[in-house]
Amino acid sequence: MGRVYNNVMRHIGAHLRKSVQNARQTERGELMQYFCERLNRARERDGLPQITMGRMGKMLEKIPTKDLYYIKSVCDDAENFSKKFWWLLNPKKYEKKNKFKFGTHKRMQ
Repeated sequence: MGRVYNNVMRHIGAHLRKSVQNARQTERGELMQYFCERLNRARERDGLPQITMGRMGKMLEKIPTKDLYYIKSVCDDAENFSKKFWWLLNPKKYEKKNKFKFGTHKRMQ
């Protein structure tokens, strides 16, 4: 009767932290974390700074969650995950008709 079982008697705060963390996880957050991990591997290899979850949230804030699933599936099937991801976020930036807007060439009139 005088024994205390350390494994059974834990502080209630230990249980609350786990339940709060699980409650805050969402589908969207998991997708954002997945994109960050995949992109940051390539960025680290190229010597670029990592993308934070806050930055990823800002980039994806106007995109519905169902479209994020589409982006994930297309990028997973692509040869270069990072390149396909950035193209899907802003394809107009990479189209040929806008070639002169982003380069150093000047348009002849």
